[in-house]
Amino acid sequence: MVSKKNALGKGLGALLENAKTDITSKSQNSDPDQVKSISRINIFNISPNPFQPRIDFEKESLKELSNSIKEHGIIQPITVRKMGRDHFQIISGERRFQAAKIVGISQIPAFIRIADDKKMLEMAIVENIQRKDLNAIEIGLSYQRLIDECQLTHSELSQKVSKDRSTVSNFLRLLKLPVEIQKAVRNGDLSMGHARAILSLGNDADMINAFKKIKNEQLSVRDAEKIFNGKTNSIKNRLKILSNYESRIQNDLSFQLKSKVIIKKKLKGNGQIVIHFKSQDHLNEILDNFDQ
Repeated sequence: MVSKKNALGKGLGALLENAKTDITSKSQNSDPDQVKSISRINIFNISPNPFQPRIDFEKESLKELSNSIKEHGIIQPITVRKMGRDHFQIISGERRFQAAKIVGISQIPAFIRIADDKKMLEMAIVENIQRKDLNAIEIGLSYQRLIDECQLTHSELSQKVSKDRSTVSNFLRLLKLPVEIQKAVRNGDLSMGHARAILSLGNDADMINAFKKIKNEQLSVRDAEKIFNGKTNSIKNRLKILSNYESRIQNDLSFQLKSKVIIKKKLKGNGQIVIHFKSQDHLNEILDNFDQ
């Protein structure tokens, strides 16, 4: 029983084992067998899960599942929630549902449960995140939905999906990649390790050039890290070290403006003066100093 619970994930496992979420328990609470009962539902009365984080279903894998269902039937029931009279929505089992439609099955075995939208989103992601064929971009998008729609912090999210906070952050960072590179990760043309190496560049144009270099030269992850990490370091090294006089001016400006000031000077002699501010009021105070 323990292994089954771990495979399903905390959210879905808790839902399936909780009699209070089983709609069959509402009619006959005195009969414990009703809680674990399975209903056969008309497949045309079932709609897909709108919170399904799995965007792409591999055609070959779906075809194999369809052939298996055609020969052996559906061994594991799907899980749905009741939306109204003869209307159900999938909580888990999207692939089985799609494969059953391909085969032309009219009825499908299902557990019927109760769940609100927020809980359903959490359960769908927690279950799907366990899948080995879920690509890194889909995982990142799933994490982002939990943050945006369930108002979770990174720390809360890491606990929810039982992953280290750094692991969660790495998947979320992939969403900062240009669309072209995200598509390559989704299609399996680029590994997550390569993508992380590209992310170190920060600039979209540089990242796309790096992506093309990896493809053309078939670079390993380690080689890509050496090249691109070295590139970012070389960019940093192009900044010229400030003279004692320039450093004193930087400190004087920070004192006068009551804010952090950084002078960035490049080898060619050009550069920037960066003034930090903490709030709108703080910015107004800084600007007032320039009016004097």
